[in-house]
Amino acid sequence: MKKPKTLPLVIYILRLCNNFFGSRGGIDSLACKLLVKLFRVGNWEIDGDKTKINGKEGMEITEKKYVEEVYNYLHSIPETGHNEFKTSKFISEELKKFGYDVVEGIAVTGIIATIDSGVKGPILAVRADMDALEYEIDGKKINIHSCGHDANSSMVLAAAKEVIEKGISRGRAVFIFQPAEEILGGAIEMAKSGLLDEVEEIVGIHLRPIQEARLGEATPALCHGSSKVVKVKINGLASHGARPHLGVNAVDAAVLAINGINTIRIDPRVPHSAKVVKINTSGSAHNIIPDSVTMVLDLRAQKNEIMEELVEKIKDAINGSVQSIGARAEIEVDGVPAAEYDEEMLRIVREAIRDVLGSSIDEIITPGGEDFHFYTEILKVKSAYIGLGSDLVPGLHHPEMKFNLKALEYGKEILKKVVFKRLG
Repeated sequence: MKKPKTLPLVIYILRLCNNFFGSRGGIDSLACKLLVKLFRVGNWEIDGDKTKINGKEGMEITEKKYVEEVYNYLHSIPETGHNEFKTSKFISEELKKFGYDVVEGIAVTGIIATIDSGVKGPILAVRADMDALEYEIDGKKINIHSCGHDANSSMVLAAAKEVIEKGISRGRAVFIFQPAEEILGGAIEMAKSGLLDEVEEIVGIHLRPIQEARLGEATPALCHGSSKVVKVKINGLASHGARPHLGVNAVDAAVLAINGINTIRIDPRVPHSAKVVKINTSGSAHNIIPDSVTMVLDLRAQKNEIMEELVEKIKDAINGSVQSIGARAEIEVDGVPAAEYDEEMLRIVREAIRDVLGSSIDEIITPGGEDFHFYTEILKVKSAYIGLGSDLVPGLHHPEMKFNLKALEYGKEILKKVVFKRLG
């Protein structure tokens, strides 16, 4: 017996669930499964997340966008840097299904997907990062996508899907899915792979916390600062605690080095900082003059030239301080450069943001680091980086981070607009 009025009721209930529960994943699919058991509507048969009309697959019961479906899946399989195997496999299979020329296994799990118009034009790359963070909660180590890289990958993948469906009229579009941003290894390896040497322009995207941008807001210039980690080993000379004159106390040398670091002065108009965040000494007995100390410093600077000056002055301060009492220092520096964007790329991305959201906000200055900027430094390409408002709370890297999923659709549309503005 046919019940033609039941299907609208089914859809109404599902929409009600989605509107009420919002982004609390899984509610709509649960409702759908319950309704499968409750309703069979004549020639309309509800099967999982689809309806079948006269036995043929038809409309989707839920109105969930592809970008949200991708996000929900990636969010359920968080993987740390260079371990994004499930994530990489899923993204690669989707890109191949769309029709892209796909190269896998770059920097272990990285992916590069390309569409070539066959007509001379710009070579534009769009980059997403894929890795999650590891936490220890209640004594158990778990991975969580608390920085939103699942969102970044979802927006870029969804944009890639719609770009190839419409096609480009000139140049090449390159979609980069990069591993290991959190451990600052992925971008360097991707950039040095040789597979991106012809790229001329690159765009990135990242969700922003609510303090920086609200849902419906975005900037074409998320200005990350340079971030460096300085590892220092100070070598002295061990001796008995009763005969300190026969040794060189590495702790004394470390104290002098820290005092030297704290006297460094650089242009105060540019935000910067240098601080010792970790210090350890050798030996376990209290009556030994320690012969070694290890220290770790965290450095921040909003401009690359200020960071270069800061690093050199820190090396001089450490070496000069420890040598004054006969110790010596071994210094290692690692980190990421600050943002340096191209004005023309910023203009194009700003236009894309205005097309989608109606307006674009000014640049966002953040002291946080991002290895995206290695692409600019190594490949010498023109770049821009979108900071996307999403009502994200309580903050990035918080294990309970959440945001409004509507931002995914906005981000996807902005990226798509950028590609078509450059490549037709």
